[in-house]
Amino acid sequence: MKIGVVTFPGSLDDVDARRAVTLAGAEPVRLWHGDDHLGGVDAVVLPGGFSYGDYLRCGAIARFSPVMGAVVDAANDGLPVLGICNGFQILCESHLLPGALIRNDSRRFVCRDQRLRVDNASTVWTSDYSAGQEVVIVLKNGEGGYVADNATLDRLEGEGQIVARYLDTNPNGSMRDIAGVSNERGNVMGLMPHPEHAVDPLCGAGTDGLGFFTSVLGQLAAHH
Repeated sequence: MKIGVVTFPGSLDDVDARRAVTLAGAEPVRLWHGDDHLGGVDAVVLPGGFSYGDYLRCGAIARFSPVMGAVVDAANDGLPVLGICNGFQILCESHLLPGALIRNDSRRFVCRDQRLRVDNASTVWTSDYSAGQEVVIVLKNGEGGYVADNATLDRLEGEGQIVARYLDTNPNGSMRDIAGVSNERGNVMGLMPHPEHAVDPLCGAGTDGLGFFTSVLGQLAAHH
């Protein structure tokens, strides 16, 4: 299986994401923001960082990069796409996911180990977890507050599209403690914490994040 990891100007977690893909048992493929194709990969990860310097809004410029045209088309056709942190912001800006990410309510950058609860274990990115499972994953963001209107939030709740929630404390003011959401089909997911930083016990952050990467491989294998 080949999983593409996009590098935008300002991406800084693309190398970590590619390593997580390798540890999960797949082949990472470098994708460049200026490419207008995905090179035949089986899934795509949009990594964390500060794409295009986070000018205008986080993810607002990256949304218009050539590669995102290909990502949007492929995602609408069912390709699994995971956006982590800045990648989550890009997915919202691209309208592949509802809502938006705004400045943390503390107005400060937050970096911490964060407890999460996996609320939906039926998406292609969460199938190796069980519903209600609690995990600890690194969180680091300045604009991680998830917002949407109440009708959208109610729909996300009702359709099971809230994939993960913050436990113990809400680190950024996200509405309804939302840490990650998916599209209706479950192939596109945005997650504010960084699972690629919790894949190797040598790094001291545990391995709770590895399941996001192994989940998609299991789902892809089942459909091949």
